[in-house]
Amino acid sequence: MNRGVWGDVVGQPEAVAVLSAAAEAAASIVAGGSPAPGAMTHAWLFTGPPGSGRSGAARAFAAALECIAVDDRPGCGSCAGCHTALAGTHADVRVVSPEGLSISVGEMRALVQVSARRPTSGRWQVVIITDADRLTEGAANALLKAVEEPPERTVFLLCAPSDHPDDVSVTIRSRCRIVSLATPRVAAIASALEYDGVAPEVASWAASVCGGHVGRARRLATDEQVRARREAVLRIPLALRRPADIFTCADQLVSAAEGDALTANEGRDLAEREALETAMGGGGTGKGTAAVTRGAKGALKDLEKRQKSRTTRTQRDSLDQALVDLAAFYRDVLVTASGAPAVLNHPDRAEDARAAASSWTPESTLRRLEAVLNCRTALERNVKPRIAVEAMLTTLQRG
Repeated sequence: MNRGVWGDVVGQPEAVAVLSAAAEAAASIVAGGSPAPGAMTHAWLFTGPPGSGRSGAARAFAAALECIAVDDRPGCGSCAGCHTALAGTHADVRVVSPEGLSISVGEMRALVQVSARRPTSGRWQVVIITDADRLTEGAANALLKAVEEPPERTVFLLCAPSDHPDDVSVTIRSRCRIVSLATPRVAAIASALEYDGVAPEVASWAASVCGGHVGRARRLATDEQVRARREAVLRIPLALRRPADIFTCADQLVSAAEGDALTANEGRDLAEREALETAMGGGGTGKGTAAVTRGAKGALKDLEKRQKSRTTRTQRDSLDQALVDLAAFYRDVLVTASGAPAVLNHPDRAEDARAAASSWTPESTLRRLEAVLNCRTALERNVKPRIAVEAMLTTLQRG
């Protein structure tokens, strides 16, 4: 059964209803109609907790806007417009994701210039900013100017954890229609995984331990390495028996994050370098070669800087996921100790949670939980990962 472009927007029926109606209004505008005022607008802000599917919903909406199946409701999922928009190859759909820790003003100015053009092959010029909370102040100001005076057939889709001023400036937020996404229910995530061909028992397990994060559930269900890393992280709380274990576990956590960054970026880094060298005339001979070589060195230096920033971000994202898993475990220990009927974040580690609850006082468990949260804050403030992790593990070992 074809679920259309909304198939991967898991557990968000209210949001899908709003976006579907907006896509129909947008199709009416393209056809020369006059939909109800406010049915379609030029700027949208998708908010929701990590894993709720903000960027997925934005991509699905972009595909519905580009849908060319005029005899059907927009978002058929089968036409060339839907297919290329979802695949990331549509000429009029641009996705901006921070290569490093933020989105620079230079990147945003270039994007704003492109967004001012009319669609080349599609029905709308669509700009998706997947991490609008990572805009620098200058980048946010550049975006604000475009959102204040939008081109006739351009739509901006911003994604952020919330509409709080710490994530999105008040002036940008005030010009956007907000679509709030909730954490998907376990049953909805499991159903989506089964639809993708995952065995029911694996789908149920992945949905129960992913913390409501649909993408994480998919990775846990399909990638043995992801499952192994989770297991290694969740063994740490009960493995910290001696002070020497602090450094062993710190090395494991940091090395795993560095390995993730290397695996994720190595091939891409090499391809980017080769493409740049070719574009700059690498290996050429003859008149002007020396000048080109000097220019190539500068361009390569800039590329290496961007790649280093991207690697740092990937490493920190990987480490942050490990910290989220640890924090969830200590929360489970508190739930178990109190006898509360709340659902555990790691139900497959219930025995470990019971063992910890019988050995630790609630106060020491809280200190451990606070240490994990403080480590996340330290990493956000650019403290060196190994220092932050070792400080955290020292508290986890001592209680």
